[in-house]
Amino acid sequence: MSGKLILIPTPIGNLEDITLRAQRLLRECDAVVAEDTRVTGRLLQHYGISKPLVSFHTHNEHRMVEQLVERMQRGEVLALASDAGTPAISDPGFLLVRAAVRAGVPVECLPGPTAFVPALVASALPCDRFVFEGFLPVKKGRQTRLAELRAEPRTMVFYESPHRVLRTLTDFIAVFGPERPACASREISKLFEEHVRGTLTEVLAHFNGKEPKGEFVLCVGGVE
Repeated sequence: MSGKLILIPTPIGNLEDITLRAQRLLRECDAVVAEDTRVTGRLLQHYGISKPLVSFHTHNEHRMVEQLVERMQRGEVLALASDAGTPAISDPGFLLVRAAVRAGVPVECLPGPTAFVPALVASALPCDRFVFEGFLPVKKGRQTRLAELRAEPRTMVFYESPHRVLRTLTDFIAVFGPERPACASREISKLFEEHVRGTLTEVLAHFNGKEPKGEFVLCVGGVE
């Protein structure tokens, strides 16, 4: 088999959310490139798969890209798996995909779990057109990015961590207004999945009264 990079979406919650094809390719590949080898190792163990694991994360991504591309050019088939969801969405996998394409290495991406699609669909906000913003900058560039989105007519989708979600909702109110419709989704595909819908003020009030837990997807309606 010639060298190739295969992007394998992994469950974001329920471990049943993985395709039969993904399991087969994880068994057939030469090695699994993982954001966190401990997380991916537990996932492989759950499915009875034993493969060499290669660590690839934000602290070693630039150093590792060239090595991984060379391995694939020598004929190895590498499977890229993020901790949860589809690789390259808000994680360093993008760098490896770009380098592989530039080097002429075939890239295959399987369909599968990603957090923002179920959150968007369940939000009850218009989803025929939307803009995915991922994580906002924590400091530099944050207000500039929000100001650019002030007049955005499409539904906006953001990722956020639990310890920053109150700050982000507060920033949204300041920029988009307190009555803008929104939905905060957390723990998608897990036991305590929750979707909190309402105005930005109502969503913020909910989590001011209930400690935010789990990873969040925030959907905000566009300006009308």
